[in-house]
Amino acid sequence: MSSLTYDLTLAGLSVGSAAALTGTGLIVTYRATGVLNFAHGAIAMVCAYVLRQCVVGWGWPLWAGAAMTLLFLAPALGVLLERFVFRPLSVLGGDPAQTLVASIGVFVLLVGGAALVWGQGARDDVPELVSADPWGQLAVALVLAAGVGAVIRWTRLGRELRAVVDDRQLAVLGGIDADRVAAAGWAFGSFTAGLTGVLLAPYVRLDPYGLPLLVMEVVAVAVAARMRSLPVAVVVALGVGVAQSQLTRLHPSGWAEPLLQAVGANLFVVTLLIAALALPRIGTRDALPRTATARVSTPQGAWIVAAVLFLLPLGFAGSDLHTSVQVPALGVVLLSLVVVTGRGGQISLGQAAYAGLGALFTSLLAAGRFPGLPRLPELAALAVAVVLVAPLGLLTGWPAITRQGLALALATFAVGVGVSRFVFAQPYATSGLSLDRPAGFEGDRAYYVLELALLALALLTTRVLRRGRTGRALAALRDHESGAAAAGVRIRSLKLLAFVAGAALAALGGGMLGMGLRAFDPAAYDPVRGLLWFAAVVVMGADSTLGALAAAALLVGLDAGARGGVAAALIGVLAVLVGRFPGGPYEAIRRLRPRRHPTLTATGLRARSHLRPPPQSTAPPTTPTTEPATPHRAITGDTAPGPRHLTNTDNTEPSTPHRTNTSGVNPDPPRRTNTDNTEPRKAETGEPESSAPRQTDPSATEPHPPRPGRPPAPGPAGGASAPSGPPAPDHRTRRDGAGESTHPAGRRAVLTAHNLRARYDGFTALDGVDLTVQPGSITAIIGPNGAGKSTLFHCLAGTLRPSRGQVRYGDRNITRLSPHTRTRLGIARTFQQLAVFPTLTVAENIQVGAEQGHITDPAATDRALRLFALDGPLRNAPAAGLPTGTLRRVELARALAGTPGVLLLDEPAAGLDTAEVTALARVLKALAADGTALLVIEHDLDLVADLADVVHVMTAGRIIASGPPAQVLDSFDARETAV
Repeated sequence: MSSLTYDLTLAGLSVGSAAALTGTGLIVTYRATGVLNFAHGAIAMVCAYVLRQCVVGWGWPLWAGAAMTLLFLAPALGVLLERFVFRPLSVLGGDPAQTLVASIGVFVLLVGGAALVWGQGARDDVPELVSADPWGQLAVALVLAAGVGAVIRWTRLGRELRAVVDDRQLAVLGGIDADRVAAAGWAFGSFTAGLTGVLLAPYVRLDPYGLPLLVMEVVAVAVAARMRSLPVAVVVALGVGVAQSQLTRLHPSGWAEPLLQAVGANLFVVTLLIAALALPRIGTRDALPRTATARVSTPQGAWIVAAVLFLLPLGFAGSDLHTSVQVPALGVVLLSLVVVTGRGGQISLGQAAYAGLGALFTSLLAAGRFPGLPRLPELAALAVAVVLVAPLGLLTGWPAITRQGLALALATFAVGVGVSRFVFAQPYATSGLSLDRPAGFEGDRAYYVLELALLALALLTTRVLRRGRTGRALAALRDHESGAAAAGVRIRSLKLLAFVAGAALAALGGGMLGMGLRAFDPAAYDPVRGLLWFAAVVVMGADSTLGALAAAALLVGLDAGARGGVAAALIGVLAVLVGRFPGGPYEAIRRLRPRRHPTLTATGLRARSHLRPPPQSTAPPTTPTTEPATPHRAITGDTAPGPRHLTNTDNTEPSTPHRTNTSGVNPDPPRRTNTDNTEPRKAETGEPESSAPRQTDPSATEPHPPRPGRPPAPGPAGGASAPSGPPAPDHRTRRDGAGESTHPAGRRAVLTAHNLRARYDGFTALDGVDLTVQPGSITAIIGPNGAGKSTLFHCLAGTLRPSRGQVRYGDRNITRLSPHTRTRLGIARTFQQLAVFPTLTVAENIQVGAEQGHITDPAATDRALRLFALDGPLRNAPAAGLPTGTLRRVELARALAGTPGVLLLDEPAAGLDTAEVTALARVLKALAADGTALLVIEHDLDLVADLADVVHVMTAGRIIASGPPAQVLDSFDARETAV
C-alpha cells in the first residue's frame, strides 16, 4: 500500500508541476499587463504541435526542436500578441471588455489554426522533453518559480513591472518603458505556456481542443493565488495534483463511485469553481462587453434579406438541407447570449453547458429515463427540458450578483467546464442515448419548418427582453450598473432574469440541435464551443439579433463547406480586432465608408435660387411656442433676480469656467476656489474648448431667453423683446404659483444620519457624523480631499454600509437598504463622474428613472425633458457623444423623473461652463422651493455660497462647523476649507 501511495504521489507531483508552470506564466502575464491570458492553453497546444512537427515530421534532433519551440517560437508569440493585439487596446484606453474578448479571440484563432494545419485527430507520438520521472518536472517548476519571484522582488525589471500594473500612465510619466515591460511579461508568459505544453503533451491527448481546455482548467491555481502570489500557486498546484492522484485509490460502492471518480479526475475543475466563487475580488474592473458608442441601427431591408436567406434551404435537398437544419438551432443558442451579454452586459462563457443540458434532458425525457417523469413525445420533451433548465441559470446568475469582470468570466467558465466534466462526460448519464424528431417532422424539410417557427418564437422572446421597460432597464444595467441602481433598477433581480432567460433560450436551441442531429453528442457542447460562440456573438454585434443569426450561419456554413477550423480561425481574427469596432461589423462598415456630402448641379442651384429666397442678415421672427403648464420652466442660461447671480458681462462666450459677480454687492470679492489640484471644469469635457458640440442643442433652434454672457438674440418683429424666463423663486419658501407640487406628500421626509462611522483598512473615514437634510432646503458639504465627504455621500446613497450608526428617512431605518430600494423610497442621486446610459436615447435615459420610480404619470418623462430643455431634437438623440453639459442635464432629469423627495448631488457642476452652472443654480433653487431636500457636495465655494441654506465643513471624518453660508465661509479661510 505504501508503495502504491508513493507511486501515486509521484504521479501527482508530475501533474502538479505542469500546473505550477501554467500558474506561474498566467500570474507573470497578469502582473505585467493586467490581462488574464485565456489563450495560454492554446499557446501550449501550438508549441506541442510544433515540437512534434520538428522532431517527428521533419526529423530534427530533440534539442533543436525544443530550442526552436521554447526559445524562439513561444516568446515570439507572446511579443507578437503584445505588440499587435493588446498594446493597441491599451493605447485605445485599455477597456477590459475588449481585452477579454481579444484574449478569447486569440484562443479561438490558435485552436482553429491548429485544426486547419494539423487536423482535428488526436496525436500520441509527441516526443518526451523530460523523462516521466516527476522529479525533473518538479525541479523545472520550482526553479522557474523561484527565479521569477526573485526577479519580481529584487530587480529593477520587477519594480518596473509592479509599477506598470499599478498605474501604466503614471509609470510612463515616471520614465518607465511600459511597452518593453509588457512585452517582457508576455514573452515569459508564452514561454511557460510552451513549456507546459511540451511537458504535458506526451501524457495527455494532443488535439486542438483537448490540451487547451486541460490547461485552462488548471488556471485554478492562479485564481487561488489571487493572480499575485507565486509560492501560493506552486503549493496549490502540487497539492491538488497529489490529491487528485490519491483519490484514485478510493473505490466506494453504489451511487458514490461514479461521482468520486469524476471528482478525482477533475479536481482542478472543482478547485477552479470554488476559487472563482470564493474569491470575487479578482479582476473587479468593469469588463462588461458593452459598446461605448451609440446604438447602431440595423440597415434597412436587412430583415427582409435575412428572411429570404433562411427560407432558401427549403429548396435544398440531401446533405445541404441536413446541414442547414443546424443553423436555426444554433441561432437560438446565440440569441441567449444576445439577452445575457448583449443586452444585460453580463459575461457568460458557459452557455454551451445550458445548450447541452437542453439536449440531454430532451433525450432523457423522450427516452423515459428522466427520474420521476414518464416518457414524453419529443416536442413535449423539448418544452419540459426548457422549463427544467431555465432555473439552472441561477448557477451562473447567482454569482453574477456580486461579481463582474474577470471574476464573473471565471465563474461562468468554471460552471461550463464543471457541467461538461461532471455530466456530459459521465457514461451513467449519456450512454446509449438517441433522439428522434417530433412526429410529423421526421424529414429534414418538415423539421426545418418547425425550427423556423421555434426560431420566430425565440426572436419574439428576445424582442420582449430587449424592448420596453425591461429592455431599457437591462441596457441601463449594461451601460452603468451603479447608475442603474441609482435610477431604481433592481440589479439583483434583473441579473437573475437575464441568466434564467438566457438558460431557457440556450436549452431550447440545444434541444433543437440534438433533434436535428438525431443524437446527443457531448462534443457539440464542449466548453471550447462556448468560448467560440461568445466570441462570435460579440464580434457580430453583441446586442444585435440579426448579428446572432448571421454568426450562426457563418459558423455552420464555414465548417460544413470548408476544412474544419475555418470558422474558428475567422471568428478568432475578428475577435482579435474587436477593439477596432466594438459596435460590431455594421459600425465598422459605417466608419470605413467615406462620407459623401450631396451637392447640387448647376441646374439644381438655379432652381433653388428661384424657389428659396437668399438668406437674410438677421434671423426671421419666431413665434414662441406655448408650453403646457408645468411646475417649473425649462432650464436655460437666462438671468433672473436673486441673491448673488453670477454672470459674464463682457458680451462674449466664456472661454474659462471662472465667473464674475455682478450682483452689485461687494463687486470684487476674493475668488473662493477649489485648491485641491483638481482639473478646471472645462477640461473635464474631454474636448477642446473651441470645438463645436457634437449634438445640436434644442435651445439653438427654439426660442429662448438670452443666456448670460451672450449678446441678446434678435427680438420679434416690431421691436418686442424676447420672452424672458421666470425669476428664480426664493428657495427658502414654498412655491405655490405653478400648480401642485411634483412630490407626493408621502415622499417628503427628513433624511438624517446618526453617529455614522466607517473605516477602510484601518483608516477612519467617518468618525461619528450626524447630519440632517431638511425638505425644501439645500444643504452643502465642503472640505478638503480625504475629509470623508464622498464616504458620507455613499452611506446616504446606499452604496456603502457604515460600520456603526444609522441612516433614517423619516421614521424608517434605511441603513441596510440597497441603493435601488432607497431610490424607490424617494432618495435619488447623481454622480461626480457622469452616470448616463450611452446606448439609450436621451428620452430613454429619463424614462428609466420614471419607470423604475413607479411613476404612473405618462407625462413625467415629457415634463422632465421640457424642464431641462431636452425636448427638441435632443429627445431621440443617443446619449453617446453628447457634450458634458447636456449629459449633466440628462442625468439630473433622470433623477428628477421619479419625483424624489431627497436629491443627493455629488459635484453637480463638474465639467460645466459659466452659463450652464448659472442655469443649474436656478433649477436647484426652484426644486428646493418646491419642497425637495437637496444635499450638495461641491468644491466651488461661490456656487455653494449662492445655493446653500446650510453649509457643513468636514475634515478628518468629522463635521467641524455648520451654519449659514455667510457665517461659515466668512469664518474660515477659503484655502483651509477647500484644500
